[in-house]
Amino acid sequence: MKKALIVRHVPREGAAGYLQPIEAAGYHIERVDVANPDFAGVDLCEPELLIMMGGPMGVYEQDAHPWIPVQIAKLAQRLERDRPTLGVCLGSQMMAAALGAQVYPGGTMELGFSPIALNGAGMDSPLRHLEEVPVLHWHSDTFDLPWGVELLASTRHYAHQAFRRGANLLALQFHAEMGEDARFEEWLTHFWADLGIAGQCGIALREDHDRHGANAVAAGRAMIAEWLGNIRQV
Repeated sequence: MKKALIVRHVPREGAAGYLQPIEAAGYHIERVDVANPDFAGVDLCEPELLIMMGGPMGVYEQDAHPWIPVQIAKLAQRLERDRPTLGVCLGSQMMAAALGAQVYPGGTMELGFSPIALNGAGMDSPLRHLEEVPVLHWHSDTFDLPWGVELLASTRHYAHQAFRRGANLLALQFHAEMGEDARFEEWLTHFWADLGIAGQCGIALREDHDRHGANAVAAGRAMIAEWLGNIRQV
């Protein structure tokens, strides 16, 4: 059976709604936490599919998180080989860094449910399933667009919301996997300071989660299922 490895930067940020299409595509899922002492020895080139999820740290905070340069170096080798890779939020920023782009604070906390704006390439990609669907945003970092990739989506606050390179590399700044996962409450608890920075009310955010979550996850699953159906193993 094909192996999918999920890299978790914090336990509360897992693949959530994306698990279903990954398993349906015939992958056996394994997980590794960057806090695990064994992470330094993990071969990120080996699994048929690599999924890197989010986290509250920044790619540039390498002094505080010495696993970050290790992960970027390993990831660069995988991307050079065009091995199928999905990055979500921090995972997308890791992909940008591994492709040689700069990652940095964006100056605005983008937090809450809202649609992404798809460009022409985005409408001709698996992201078309997300058209006009409010999805969860929760970040304040951004990245320059790496050389050789295709921009797929933007928002009012951040121009670089998603990119791909060919069929095998997909980077998503937003969280279309979240909407039915109980860990959303942990996000509200552990990242409570972000709500104040973004001027968000926890009660209103819960209401938006209840209103939009199921549709966001359904669209996110359709997106990932289509992407997985198009990738090619190398």
